[in-house]
Amino acid sequence: MNQKILRFKFIVAMLTCLTLGAAADVLAAGKEIVYITAKSDLPFWNTLGKGVKEVVESNGYTYREMNSNLSAATQLQNAKTAVAQGVAGIVISPTDSATAPEVLDVAMHANIPVVIADIGTNGGDYVTYVKSDNYRGAYDTGTELALAFKERGWGAEQYAQIAISLARKNGKDRTNGFRDAMKDAGMTKELLPPKEMVDYSADETNRYVRDILAKSPNIRGLFIETDQPVQGALQALKAAKKNNDVLIVSFDAMPEVADLLKSGTLVAVGMQQPYLMGNKAAEALMGSLHGQPQPKQLLVPILVANNKNIVQLLPTANKTVFGHDTK
Repeated sequence: MNQKILRFKFIVAMLTCLTLGAAADVLAAGKEIVYITAKSDLPFWNTLGKGVKEVVESNGYTYREMNSNLSAATQLQNAKTAVAQGVAGIVISPTDSATAPEVLDVAMHANIPVVIADIGTNGGDYVTYVKSDNYRGAYDTGTELALAFKERGWGAEQYAQIAISLARKNGKDRTNGFRDAMKDAGMTKELLPPKEMVDYSADETNRYVRDILAKSPNIRGLFIETDQPVQGALQALKAAKKNNDVLIVSFDAMPEVADLLKSGTLVAVGMQQPYLMGNKAAEALMGSLHGQPQPKQLLVPILVANNKNIVQLLPTANKTVFGHDTK
């Protein structure tokens, strides 16, 4: 056999391998689900991702997480990368509601289904929006603070909110739900405007609380709208020796929430169920991929915990809130 024929056969064999390899890559990509998370190191979204992963892998798909790190530009690039790689579907927790439509548009043009888990969107096409009942949860949490005020004989007392971004639909719902509960209980002295978090850190909230105390030393209550920043508020109150003078309610839950409630450090916590939300989001995406119609919105209830019911709620919360006892 001459050299030309050998070279020809070698080239054909190489091209065949490359073609098969490319086809395998496309097939693998087509069985992959991506979760684009707003910020992966925050416990809420980390747990939500675990909930997505469980359902995705149990349905025979591979799972990958992409971190937007609260950057709209990174979020958009993540979406473009996922689309370019031919993923089967996307679950996204947007950085805020205003930036979500851009991502949805990218996916829509590639005919890739998207489910939104938390935060919400101002527009665009998507399969399902899985959300917590933020308004109701914040209302019930505010009711707990109002009851605690009345138990102490406090009436016309000042209180403040440290809010998540009000550019998010869930931020507006939490802020309005809490505010309405306090007003309905006859508590109207809210310090306005609410402080809005930017980096969602304990240090940021510590600064906000110190600023509030400096301007309004007689304040009696705080609503912290997410989990990790609560530690910053507690540190600021301790430094100012105001631990017993200012009551705190919060949203989302740290692992140590049971101890904080039992000790009275926190009055109440509106606990979202991120693991359950992740499950529901992935189930909706799987259903869509199999041609099954899905509801446009799924509402997941909030577990409102206080020192009286936390022990009863813990078995459920350990899985659906904290993602414990899961693979």
